[in-house]
Amino acid sequence: MKSWKLFPKIEAIAKYVECYWFLEKESFNEGFDFPKLNPDPCSHLIISGLDRSFEYMYAANSQTVSGSHWIFPHVNTFTMDHSDLFRIIGIKFRTGALYSLNLKKSIVDLDKIEAVDIKHLVGSKTFSGDFLLTNAAEQEKQVCNILDNVLLPWLLESQEDKHSDLVRHILLLLSETTVTDIGDKLHRSQRTIERSFKRVAGLSMKQVKAMIHLEEMLNYLYQLKEGDIDWADVANKYGFSDQPHLIRHLKKSIGKTPASYAKQRDLAIDIYGNFEFN
Repeated sequence: MKSWKLFPKIEAIAKYVECYWFLEKESFNEGFDFPKLNPDPCSHLIISGLDRSFEYMYAANSQTVSGSHWIFPHVNTFTMDHSDLFRIIGIKFRTGALYSLNLKKSIVDLDKIEAVDIKHLVGSKTFSGDFLLTNAAEQEKQVCNILDNVLLPWLLESQEDKHSDLVRHILLLLSETTVTDIGDKLHRSQRTIERSFKRVAGLSMKQVKAMIHLEEMLNYLYQLKEGDIDWADVANKYGFSDQPHLIRHLKKSIGKTPASYAKQRDLAIDIYGNFEFN
């Protein structure tokens, strides 16, 4: 398995893009073929060859796309069919970024996978996903520089308004501040910040805060072996009132109890690692 994760170098891009990432499953990689993708408030633009199909499933819902595609914010945990070999580049957009990028209709497409023509999206006739994919494993910095240059003209056409500006300030506070205190800190009414956040992110602040904490907790658990996990300590560390509260949260978020998850370790982070920044 080959993987990397890098930050964009240009400030105007970093305003909307959190990171670029790469993942390749090679012929000698053996492991779980159906990893699960936990809920995420961010959108990911996946660059892939047209010859590769991807299936995303949750409950009785199944979505299949070929080639490059969007993974829009999702409140459900997707099961992905990764049984075949693949090579993909991902562009992780910040929460609510699509609101300012002429893709406002997409912020309401929760749990949606959608094929995309990247040349048309970014307005570049010379964009070559195949070139990036061929060189991504060994020339990650060059690939990221190309992505910066391709995305910049599109992102410079972004349209900010009072709602997107307010949400950017909310996101800076959301992880470490209770939802009910954010309005006071920003000198806005609770109704105002809730409405702006829903308008821009397509999710409530409570939903996004829960996803952020889930991601932090999964990153923490990834570092521990099953026998080293103290669930009472985990519940306390991540702000749950008690272990039953944690159990209910995990069952709702990823469909598993803590004990079941610790045994199976079938989320994407468990299968592919934590994608350390290069």
